[in-house]
Amino acid sequence: MGNLFGRKRRSRVTEQDKAVLQLKQQRDKLRQYQRRISLNLERERALARQLLQEGRREKAMLLLKKKRYQEQLLDKTENQISNLERMVQDIEFTQIEMKVIEGLKIGNECLNKMHQVMSIEEVERIIGETQDAVEYQRQIDEILAGSLTEEDEDAILEELNTITQEQMELPEVPSEPLPEKIPEASPVKNRPKPELVAAS
Repeated sequence: MGNLFGRKRRSRVTEQDKAVLQLKQQRDKLRQYQRRISLNLERERALARQLLQEGRREKAMLLLKKKRYQEQLLDKTENQISNLERMVQDIEFTQIEMKVIEGLKIGNECLNKMHQVMSIEEVERIIGETQDAVEYQRQIDEILAGSLTEEDEDAILEELNTITQEQMELPEVPSEPLPEKIPEASPVKNRPKPELVAAS
C-alpha cells in the first residue's frame, strides 16, 4: 500500500548512519557481556572463599585462575568498547566535516556565478554612468535656477535675514517699574431671603 503510485521513497538513512548504528549495537552487547562477567567474578570469588573455608584449596585455586582469566577478558572488552566509541565519534565528526565541505562548495559555486554576472568592468561602467548622471543633473539644476552669481545669492540671503528680523521685532521693555495691583475683594451679593408663608 505504501508504494501506491510506483515511486520509491528515498531513505534518509545513509551508509554512515547504518555503520554508526551497528557500532553502537556492538558496544551495547559488549557492555552486557561486561556486566555478566562482573557478576560471575563476584560469585566465583565468594565461592572460592567458601571452598577455602571448607579446606578445598585446589578447587579454590582453580576458581581463582578462572576469575583471573575473566578479569583479563573484562580488560580486553573495555578496550574494545573504547575503540568502538572512538570509531563512532570519528564517523560522526567526519559526517559533520563533510556537511561543512559541502556547504563551502555550494557557497563557492554561488560566488563564482555572481562574479560571472558582475565583472569588475561592469561595476566600473555602472559607477561611471552614475557619476555622469549626477553631473548631468547638477548642470540641469544650475540651468533651472537661473544664472545667479554668488553676489546675487549673498544679497538674497541678506534680504531674507532682514525680513526675518523685522517679523521678530518686539516692543521695548519699559524701564520704570510697573505699579503693583492690589486685588480688590469682590463684594458678596446679598440675595433676598424668601419670605416664609405660614401654612393655613
